[in-house]
Amino acid sequence: MSLLAVSNTSVRYGRLTAVRNVGFTMAEGEILFITGPNGAGKSSLLRAIAGVTPPAQGRIDFADHDITGQSPERIARLGLSMVPEGRDVFGSLTIEENLMVGTGMHSREAGWRARAAAELEAVYTTFPILKDRRHAQAGLLSGGQQQMLVIGRALMTHPRLVAIDEPSLGLAPNITDQVYERLIALQAMRKLTLLIVEQSSTRAMMVGGRMMLMRGGEIVLDGDAREIGRSDAIQSAYFGYGEH
Repeated sequence: MSLLAVSNTSVRYGRLTAVRNVGFTMAEGEILFITGPNGAGKSSLLRAIAGVTPPAQGRIDFADHDITGQSPERIARLGLSMVPEGRDVFGSLTIEENLMVGTGMHSREAGWRARAAAELEAVYTTFPILKDRRHAQAGLLSGGQQQMLVIGRALMTHPRLVAIDEPSLGLAPNITDQVYERLIALQAMRKLTLLIVEQSSTRAMMVGGRMMLMRGGEIVLDGDAREIGRSDAIQSAYFGYGEH
């Protein structure tokens, strides 16, 4: 049974078609990278799945619910949490206040305070630097620390699937390594499903899992990330070699 199913989905901005008739499924616990050049439609597809941008056509199902065109809040309540590109922290709030924002949607549920406390401790265990600086303003954190914060905030919603848009954007390679090490550890520990938009296909090959390469709003390659990396297919797919 698929946790996420995207069927014949397109995203348009006026006359521009950013995503064209895309379809794929994800199993629970899977790691899927969406890679490709700038303007390929990667982020537009992610925003459509998370409810940020309504698709122009098609259907998106998550956890046996049709979420096509639903609000991000409703989709998040079902267990799909998105980490946006650019990190988007609340700079004037403390780290802990930023993290607690992620629990707001469950504040009317019985026992939510105890669950929130447990989630907070789990986030601090995964990202100790956040605990050390929990009373500091989030806007004072480095880029890598802010990336850890927004991932932690997403985890506070107790998601089944975390969709992350460009987690390595603007980060030094060694900081990117740290972020991914923690992400993969989290995925294994919590049996999370990870959907990651990542321009670097090399990063996807290093981490492993499944990789889909997009170009021109379409999926042009889909398979095991490391196997694709050992073949010549990625170069022709990325740049369109051999097409007429």
